[in-house]
Amino acid sequence: MIHHDISKRYIRQTMLPQIGEAGQAKLLGRSALVVGAGGLGSPILYYLAAAGVGRIGIVDDDRVSVSNLQRQILFAEGDLGKNKAEQAERRLKLLNSNTHIEVYPHRLTSECAENIACDYDLIIDATDNLATRYLLDDTARTLGKPYLYGAVEGFVGQCALFHVEGSSGYRDLFPEFDVEADARPIGIVGAVAGSLGAIMATEAIKVLLDMPTSLAGYLLCLDLEKMLFSRIKL
Repeated sequence: MIHHDISKRYIRQTMLPQIGEAGQAKLLGRSALVVGAGGLGSPILYYLAAAGVGRIGIVDDDRVSVSNLQRQILFAEGDLGKNKAEQAERRLKLLNSNTHIEVYPHRLTSECAENIACDYDLIIDATDNLATRYLLDDTARTLGKPYLYGAVEGFVGQCALFHVEGSSGYRDLFPEFDVEADARPIGIVGAVAGSLGAIMATEAIKVLLDMPTSLAGYLLCLDLEKMLFSRIKL
Protein backbone atom coordinates (compact mmCIF):
# COMPACT_ATOMS: atom_id res chain seq x y z
CA MET A 1 0.00 0.00 0.00
CA ILE A 2 1.12 3.59 -0.66
CA HIS A 3 1.92 5.73 2.38
CA HIS A 4 -1.03 7.94 3.44
CA ASP A 5 0.61 11.30 2.56
CA ILE A 6 1.80 9.99 -0.79
CA SER A 7 -1.63 8.57 -1.57
CA LYS A 8 -3.18 12.01 -1.04
CA ARG A 9 -0.76 13.59 -3.51
CA TYR A 10 -1.52 11.08 -6.27
CA ILE A 11 -5.20 10.39 -5.56
CA ARG A 12 -6.37 11.70 -8.96
CA GLN A 13 -4.06 9.15 -10.64
CA THR A 14 -4.64 6.17 -8.38
CA MET A 15 -8.41 6.40 -8.87
CA LEU A 16 -7.83 5.57 -12.53
CA PRO A 17 -8.20 1.83 -13.24
CA GLN A 18 -5.21 1.97 -15.62
CA ILE A 19 -2.96 3.11 -12.75
CA GLY A 20 -4.29 2.40 -9.24
CA GLU A 21 -2.03 2.16 -6.22
CA ALA A 22 0.01 -0.62 -7.82
CA GLY A 23 0.72 1.54 -10.85
CA GLN A 24 1.63 4.50 -8.70
CA ALA A 25 4.07 2.36 -6.75
CA LYS A 26 5.54 1.23 -10.07
CA LEU A 27 6.02 4.87 -11.17
CA LEU A 28 7.85 5.61 -7.93
CA GLY A 29 10.29 2.85 -8.82
CA ARG A 30 10.87 3.89 -12.42
CA SER A 31 13.26 6.38 -14.00
CA ALA A 32 13.48 8.64 -17.04
CA LEU A 33 16.39 10.54 -18.59
CA VAL A 34 15.32 13.85 -20.15
CA VAL A 35 17.92 15.34 -22.50
CA GLY A 36 17.19 19.05 -22.86
CA ALA A 37 15.47 21.28 -20.31
CA GLY A 38 14.10 23.83 -22.77
CA GLY A 39 10.77 24.32 -24.51
CA LEU A 40 9.90 20.62 -24.66
CA GLY A 41 11.85 19.56 -21.61
CA SER A 42 10.14 22.05 -19.29
CA PRO A 43 6.60 20.59 -19.49
CA ILE A 44 7.91 17.02 -19.73
CA LEU A 45 9.94 17.44 -16.55
CA TYR A 46 7.13 19.21 -14.70
CA TYR A 47 4.59 16.52 -15.48
CA LEU A 48 6.90 13.58 -14.77
CA ALA A 49 7.85 15.02 -11.39
CA ALA A 50 4.22 15.85 -10.62
CA ALA A 51 3.16 12.32 -11.59
CA GLY A 52 5.59 10.79 -9.10
CA VAL A 53 8.25 9.26 -11.34
CA GLY A 54 10.82 8.19 -8.78
CA ARG A 55 14.03 9.23 -10.50
CA ILE A 56 14.56 11.81 -13.24
CA GLY A 57 17.84 12.67 -14.94
CA ILE A 58 18.31 16.05 -16.63
CA VAL A 59 21.04 16.66 -19.21
CA ASP A 60 21.63 20.26 -20.35
CA ASP A 61 24.79 22.35 -20.56
CA ASP A 62 23.04 25.56 -21.63
CA ARG A 63 22.36 28.66 -19.52
CA VAL A 64 19.05 30.48 -19.25
CA SER A 65 18.73 33.48 -21.57
CA VAL A 66 15.94 36.03 -21.79
CA SER A 67 14.73 34.64 -25.13
CA ASN A 68 14.12 31.26 -23.42
CA LEU A 69 11.44 32.65 -21.12
CA GLN A 70 8.85 32.80 -23.91
CA ARG A 71 8.53 28.99 -23.88
CA GLN A 72 10.79 27.41 -21.24
CA ILE A 73 8.36 27.52 -18.34
CA LEU A 74 10.72 25.99 -15.79
CA PHE A 75 12.59 29.28 -15.59
CA ALA A 76 12.01 32.86 -14.44
CA GLU A 77 13.89 36.13 -14.79
CA GLY A 78 15.90 35.37 -11.66
CA ASP A 79 17.38 32.31 -13.39
CA LEU A 80 19.05 34.27 -16.22
CA GLY A 81 22.65 33.21 -16.76
CA LYS A 82 22.32 30.05 -14.66
CA ASN A 83 22.65 26.45 -15.84
CA LYS A 84 19.32 25.05 -17.03
CA ALA A 85 19.72 21.55 -15.60
CA GLU A 86 20.60 22.87 -12.15
CA GLN A 87 17.77 25.42 -12.13
CA ALA A 88 15.35 22.77 -13.35
CA GLU A 89 16.34 20.54 -10.42
CA ARG A 90 15.70 23.39 -7.98
CA ARG A 91 12.26 24.10 -9.44
CA LEU A 92 11.22 20.45 -9.57
CA LYS A 93 12.24 19.83 -5.97
CA LEU A 94 9.91 22.66 -4.95
CA LEU A 95 7.13 20.84 -6.81
CA ASN A 96 7.81 17.31 -5.52
CA SER A 97 10.50 16.65 -2.94
CA ASN A 98 9.84 12.91 -3.21
CA THR A 99 11.31 12.71 -6.71
CA HIS A 100 15.05 12.10 -6.91
CA ILE A 101 16.67 14.40 -9.49
CA GLU A 102 20.07 13.71 -11.03
CA VAL A 103 21.70 16.61 -12.86
CA TYR A 104 24.20 16.41 -15.73
CA PRO A 105 25.08 20.08 -16.43
CA HIS A 106 27.20 19.28 -19.46
CA ARG A 107 26.75 18.38 -23.12
CA LEU A 108 25.83 14.81 -23.96
CA THR A 109 28.65 13.28 -26.00
CA SER A 110 29.45 9.88 -27.45
CA GLU A 111 31.95 9.42 -24.62
CA CYS A 112 29.37 9.76 -21.83
CA ALA A 113 25.97 8.97 -23.37
CA GLU A 114 25.86 5.23 -22.68
CA ASN A 115 27.25 5.58 -19.15
CA ILE A 116 24.53 8.09 -18.29
CA ALA A 117 21.59 6.46 -20.07
CA CYS A 118 22.22 2.87 -19.00
CA ASP A 119 20.70 3.41 -15.55
CA TYR A 120 17.36 4.79 -16.80
CA ASP A 121 14.24 3.00 -17.96
CA LEU A 122 13.36 5.54 -20.67
CA ILE A 123 15.33 8.05 -22.77
CA ILE A 124 13.41 11.22 -23.67
CA ASP A 125 14.65 13.52 -26.41
CA ALA A 126 13.73 17.14 -25.68
CA THR A 127 16.65 18.59 -27.61
CA ASP A 128 16.76 21.09 -30.45
CA ASN A 129 19.68 19.76 -32.48
CA LEU A 130 19.98 16.84 -34.87
CA ALA A 131 23.42 15.66 -33.79
CA THR A 132 22.17 14.86 -30.29
CA ARG A 133 19.10 13.09 -31.70
CA TYR A 134 21.24 10.71 -33.73
CA LEU A 135 23.42 10.12 -30.67
CA LEU A 136 20.37 9.36 -28.52
CA ASP A 137 18.99 7.00 -31.15
CA ASP A 138 22.29 5.14 -31.37
CA THR A 139 22.56 4.99 -27.59
CA ALA A 140 19.01 3.70 -27.16
CA ARG A 141 19.56 1.07 -29.85
CA THR A 142 22.79 -0.13 -28.23
CA LEU A 143 21.32 -0.26 -24.72
CA GLY A 144 17.95 -1.65 -25.78
CA LYS A 145 16.11 1.29 -24.19
CA PRO A 146 12.90 2.92 -25.43
CA TYR A 147 13.56 6.33 -26.98
CA LEU A 148 10.81 8.97 -26.98
CA TYR A 149 11.48 11.63 -29.62
CA GLY A 150 9.86 15.03 -30.12
CA ALA A 151 10.48 18.18 -32.16
CA VAL A 152 8.67 21.49 -32.66
CA GLU A 153 8.83 24.40 -35.07
CA GLY A 154 6.43 27.30 -35.47
CA PHE A 155 2.92 25.94 -34.94
CA VAL A 156 3.81 22.30 -35.71
CA GLY A 157 5.34 19.41 -33.83
CA GLN A 158 5.94 15.69 -34.07
CA CYS A 159 6.85 12.83 -31.78
CA ALA A 160 7.44 9.08 -31.94
CA LEU A 161 8.46 6.21 -29.71
CA PHE A 162 11.40 4.22 -31.04
CA HIS A 163 12.94 0.85 -30.11
CA VAL A 164 9.75 -0.50 -28.50
CA GLU A 165 7.77 -3.54 -29.60
CA GLY A 166 10.03 -3.95 -32.62
CA SER A 167 9.58 -0.36 -33.78
CA SER A 168 12.23 1.35 -35.88
CA GLY A 169 14.65 4.10 -34.84
CA TYR A 170 15.18 7.76 -35.59
CA ARG A 171 17.88 6.94 -38.16
CA ASP A 172 15.40 4.73 -40.00
CA LEU A 173 12.95 7.63 -40.25
CA PHE A 174 15.55 10.33 -41.00
CA PRO A 175 18.65 8.65 -42.49
CA GLU A 176 20.18 11.92 -43.72
CA PHE A 177 21.80 14.44 -41.36
CA ASP A 178 20.98 17.96 -42.63
CA VAL A 179 23.86 20.03 -41.23
CA GLU A 180 22.49 23.32 -42.56
CA ALA A 181 19.05 22.73 -41.05
CA ASP A 182 20.66 21.87 -37.72
CA ALA A 183 22.40 25.26 -37.60
CA ARG A 184 19.37 27.33 -38.63
CA PRO A 185 17.46 29.10 -35.83
CA ILE A 186 13.73 28.45 -35.88
CA GLY A 187 10.67 30.33 -34.71
CA ILE A 188 8.26 28.69 -32.30
CA VAL A 189 5.07 29.42 -30.39
CA GLY A 190 5.70 28.58 -26.75
CA ALA A 191 2.32 26.93 -26.26
CA VAL A 192 3.07 24.51 -29.11
CA ALA A 193 6.12 23.25 -27.22
CA GLY A 194 3.94 22.98 -24.13
CA SER A 195 1.27 21.01 -25.98
CA LEU A 196 3.71 18.52 -27.47
CA GLY A 197 5.61 18.28 -24.19
CA ALA A 198 2.39 17.33 -22.39
CA ILE A 199 1.69 14.64 -25.00
CA MET A 200 5.23 13.28 -24.61
CA ALA A 201 4.94 13.26 -20.82
CA THR A 202 1.69 11.28 -21.10
CA GLU A 203 3.34 8.76 -23.40
CA ALA A 204 6.33 8.54 -21.06
CA ILE A 205 4.07 7.76 -18.11
CA LYS A 206 2.38 5.00 -20.13
CA VAL A 207 5.76 3.51 -21.06
CA LEU A 208 6.95 3.58 -17.45
CA LEU A 209 3.71 1.89 -16.37
CA ASP A 210 4.14 -0.80 -19.06
CA MET A 211 0.82 0.25 -20.57
CA PRO A 212 0.11 -0.28 -24.28
CA THR A 213 1.55 2.60 -26.27
CA SER A 214 0.00 4.35 -29.26
CA LEU A 215 3.26 5.77 -30.62
CA ALA A 216 5.44 2.69 -31.10
CA GLY A 217 5.83 2.41 -34.87
CA TYR A 218 3.98 5.67 -35.54
CA LEU A 219 4.85 9.35 -36.02
CA LEU A 220 2.34 11.71 -34.43
CA CYS A 221 2.15 15.06 -36.25
CA LEU A 222 0.47 18.19 -34.85
CA ASP A 223 -0.45 21.36 -36.70
CA LEU A 224 -1.87 23.65 -34.03
CA GLU A 225 -2.41 26.54 -36.42
CA LYS A 226 -5.02 24.45 -38.21
CA MET A 227 -5.69 22.18 -35.20
CA LEU A 228 -4.92 19.05 -37.21
CA PHE A 229 -3.57 15.83 -35.72
CA SER A 230 -2.38 12.85 -37.75
CA ARG A 231 -0.67 9.56 -36.91
CA ILE A 232 1.52 8.09 -39.63
CA LYS A 233 2.55 4.44 -39.56
CA LEU A 234 6.30 4.05 -39.97
